[in-house]
Amino acid sequence: MKLSIIIPVFNEEKTIGTVIEKVYNLKIKGASKEIVVVDDGSTDTTATEIKKLKLKIKNFEFFRHKKNMGKGAAVKTAIENATGDYIIIQDADLEYDVNDIPRLFSNIKGKRDVIYGTRLNRLPNLKKEERRIRFLIHYLGNRFLSLLTSILYGQWITDMETCYKLFPRSEAKSIRLKSKRFDFEPEITSKLLKKGLRIKEIPITTNPRGYEEGKKLNTFRDGIVAFWSLIKYRFID
Repeated sequence: MKLSIIIPVFNEEKTIGTVIEKVYNLKIKGASKEIVVVDDGSTDTTATEIKKLKLKIKNFEFFRHKKNMGKGAAVKTAIENATGDYIIIQDADLEYDVNDIPRLFSNIKGKRDVIYGTRLNRLPNLKKEERRIRFLIHYLGNRFLSLLTSILYGQWITDMETCYKLFPRSEAKSIRLKSKRFDFEPEITSKLLKKGLRIKEIPITTNPRGYEEGKKLNTFRDGIVAFWSLIKYRFID
């Protein structure tokens, strides 16, 4: 089986090289892998860092948007160009531990399995990141959106917004994805569930970075968009 690890990136010159190298060195039992990176119109040296590694790494595809279009648009480009049996999304910062990928992949038992890595099958870390009000609000907002997903689509989900989404390429290619930004997360989740696929969640740990370190998600703005997307896609395509 072949796994496509897709990496959407925008202005991550400090971390993209490390992330790609970690993914390249990853061993996944029972699978070969390809890396598909989409630079979403970065204005720093991100593209240069990627090109340096492209010369050294096999099974590595690189695409670049001329202008910034959003995470959803970058993921869509990656899905269109991926060739693996399965696809998993990897963020370009260092919040997620790539060593969780083999464990998530090992839970695939059939051709239509969908695996999510959940960060939120727990109480808030009031002694760690969620001691900060913005992270606590983000945690509560994500739990609310995940609860809404569970109610609307009839399957219990604890972390709808997780980056680590592992799904069959054939199922993703049959979905008409419209979202260009962070509303990609609720859209693909809702459409996978509407196709009758079941999502299995596996606990993961992350190392969240602060907004001062470049975190791009806006809890209120993107949360409202996600809320509307979950409702909208429940009733339309």
